[in-house]
Amino acid sequence: MFAAERRQLILEMVRANGAVSLRELARVVQTSEVTVRRDVRALEAEGLLDRRHGGAVLPGGFTRESGFPQKSHLATAEKTAIADLAAGLVEEGEAIVVGAGTTTQELARRLARVPGLTVVTNSLLVAQALAHANRVEVVMTGGTLRGSNYALVGSGAEQSLQGLRVSRAFLSGSGLTAERGLSTSNMLSASVDRALVQAAAEVVVLADHTKLGTDTMFQTVPTDVITRLVTDEPPPHDDRAATELQALADQGVQIAVAGASGSPGGEQGPAARQRALPGPRRGVPGGGLRGMLGEQPAGTERGRVADLRRR
Repeated sequence: MFAAERRQLILEMVRANGAVSLRELARVVQTSEVTVRRDVRALEAEGLLDRRHGGAVLPGGFTRESGFPQKSHLATAEKTAIADLAAGLVEEGEAIVVGAGTTTQELARRLARVPGLTVVTNSLLVAQALAHANRVEVVMTGGTLRGSNYALVGSGAEQSLQGLRVSRAFLSGSGLTAERGLSTSNMLSASVDRALVQAAAEVVVLADHTKLGTDTMFQTVPTDVITRLVTDEPPPHDDRAATELQALADQGVQIAVAGASGSPGGEQGPAARQRALPGPRRGVPGGGLRGMLGEQPAGTERGRVADLRRR
C-alpha cells in the first residue's frame, strides 16, 4: 500500500472513531507501528488529526464520543485482558454497580460465573451479558435509553440510584488523566456515572492505554475518588502513557496492569511497574513502590494482579 493510500485510510479510521490507537491502525493498514507513527506525524503536520498518547484523535483537543459499533472493534485484545483481570476483583456474594461501555460489557460476561452476585447497571449490554446467569441478580436503573451506547440516562436513572450502597463501582469512560480523573464526552452519561460512583464504597476504573492522557468534556470521577485503575500494558514506545500511570500512582490510585494477549501482566510488565513511584498516597504518610505484587484474587480462574501501590 502506498503512503498516500495508507494515510487516507488512517484518516478515515480516526474520523469514524474519534480516537484510534497506533496498534489498531497498524493492524488495519497491515504495516508496522513505526510506519504508522510516521504517517500520523505527517497528517498532524497538515492539521488533519492530533497525536495523543500512543494513538491519533480528531483535531481540537477534546475527542468526540464514538458510537458502540465503532468502539466495539477498538482495542479488543486490550479490553479482554482488562476484563479478565477486573473480574478477579469481584467476590462471591458481592453487590456492585457496573457502568456502560464496551469494556464493562466484557467484564459482565465474566461476572456471569460469580455466584450470589448482585449487579446494578444502567447498561442494556451489561444486563444482556448477565441475562442467563442463574446465580446473578441484575438490577436495572430507570431512565431514558441513549441509543449510541445502549445506556439508560437522565433523571430517572439518577433517581433510581438514590439510597443505594454497594461495595464497588466498575466504570469506563472516554479519557483518563491524573489531573482531572475519568471523563466522558456526553453530559447525560457523565451525570449517571457520577450517581453510580456515589453508590459505591470503592471505584474501579477500566481503561485501556489509549485513554491514558486523553481529556474529554465532562468529568465523571475525580482522581482522588478512584480506588483502582485496571489497564493494559502500553506499547514500549509509549512513554507518555507510562508517565500518566506514574502520575496516577503518585496520587494514590492502585494500578493493575494486564497483558494485551489476555493474560495478566506479571514479571514482564512495562517500565511503569518496575521503577519506583515516588509520592505519598492520599492522606497516608510515606509512599513509593510497594512492588509488583503477586496477589491471587478469589476464584479459580482469576489472574494474578500486579498492583502499583503505596508502601
